[in-house]
Amino acid sequence: MKHTLPKLNLILIAVCFVIIVIGFALMVGAPSGEEYNPDIFSFRRITVGPMIALFGFVGMIFAILFRAKK
Repeated sequence: MKHTLPKLNLILIAVCFVIIVIGFALMVGAPSGEEYNPDIFSFRRITVGPMIALFGFVGMIFAILFRAKK
């Protein structure tokens, strides 16, 4: 079966997908609930998670457009 993208591109896409999932997983946490929980403004949720997800999305664009030299 012939794919539109080479095997290397598919591997890069899979790696970037995992990075995006990790970024979103870092943004998840316990809900605030009825009482105030200051953990919703933690550095991990506000900065680290979105940056990792952003790097994953940028990497996904690179993985799709990457063309190996022959």
